[in-house]
Amino acid sequence: MGTFIELTAADGRRFAAWESRPAGKARGGLVVAPEIFGINGHIRSVADGYAAEGYLVVAPALFDRVQRNYETGYAPADIQAGVALMQKVRMDDALKDVAAAAAHAASAGRVAIVGYCWGGTVAWVAAARTAGLACAVPYYGGSMPSYAAEVPACPVLCHFGEEDKSPTPQQARALLAAHPEVVAHFYEGAGHGFNCDQRPSYNPQAAQLARARTLAFLTQNM
Repeated sequence: MGTFIELTAADGRRFAAWESRPAGKARGGLVVAPEIFGINGHIRSVADGYAAEGYLVVAPALFDRVQRNYETGYAPADIQAGVALMQKVRMDDALKDVAAAAAHAASAGRVAIVGYCWGGTVAWVAAARTAGLACAVPYYGGSMPSYAAEVPACPVLCHFGEEDKSPTPQQARALLAAHPEVVAHFYEGAGHGFNCDQRPSYNPQAAQLARARTLAFLTQNM
């Protein structure tokens, strides 16, 4: 079980983060970049799950710059509200908060980033722009095609759903064609948000397989 802490970015902005610590000696640090729904119960459970695997996990509240303490569910109105907030957050500012979260997690050793939905896009860009990351694992980052020109500076593993609309499999494969060094998996029958057990799109088979692959990738690169 984790707890909320407060961190300070390089520009002096303070923001909340969910910190989950492992029971024993940490095997490394992990930043979890959230969906557009804030540091809600699902993201906290994801962070706690990685902590149970031995990582010191930090999930930064990337919306705090525009609305503090934002946390919501998955109804259509929640999605619209989350998209509106996402559009107010500059990527450079999100990366400042990611860097602060990574610096905090670095007390445990090498640091990786895993991101979901919007956080998947943040993880993809962080792989190119945030120094010192051991690896990055974006899950179905809807805006990743808009950042196809980014050049990862660390190993990257991507997870996409074959039934996703954001990004579509075609968009994802076009991005990957420009980055043959990136490892990627596509999941049959899986749509956007397939990892989230609180959404109708949850696909337990795809989620379990993706998590196993993610853990193996972290072990390989950390």
